[in-house]
Amino acid sequence: MHCPYCGSESTSVVDTRDAGDAVRRRRECEGCGNRFTTYERAETNVTVTKRDGRRERFDGHKLLGGLERAANKRPVSSEQLEELSASIAAAVSRGGPEVEASQIGDLAERGLAALDPVAAIQFASVYRNLADLDELEAVVRRYKEEPLPGADQLALEGDSNPSGPESNIGLSPLGTSRTSAHTRRGHVRQP
Repeated sequence: MHCPYCGSESTSVVDTRDAGDAVRRRRECEGCGNRFTTYERAETNVTVTKRDGRRERFDGHKLLGGLERAANKRPVSSEQLEELSASIAAAVSRGGPEVEASQIGDLAERGLAALDPVAAIQFASVYRNLADLDELEAVVRRYKEEPLPGADQLALEGDSNPSGPESNIGLSPLGTSRTSAHTRRGHVRQP
């Protein structure tokens, strides 16, 4: 490891800690005495298959950039976006060596919907390449009608497309609407 201050190759590790998706190491240069921090992350070799058939390596920075553009001037903090990006990257790496771009887009859209529905709509307008106001209205209607995803719903599950036209959000395992099965009843009046 080269010291960023003097370029010396002689450094020692002073402290090591877990940083979630990385190992954080505090180092001290034996040449100039300055301290600096390094992060070690496992290299993910996940290939993303695009809509047009192209294949490219998964890039977490590209994902975070897209999330930041969608949430621009919205009440969403950088920390929330970085956390969402990290959870999507973790789900992608757990999904195996190859993933469809549409799955990553769906995870990003669902995660943004949980943080800020307007940011999710902005993301969807680009990601889904909405052509007119009718398509935009359909996305808005879907956000209003379907429940927002929970934190445990960011994992990739096979080839499912949770945001597709035949979405099963809100349906029981038999395909019937859950709203009829879980109608809320009022309290019994007390005498």
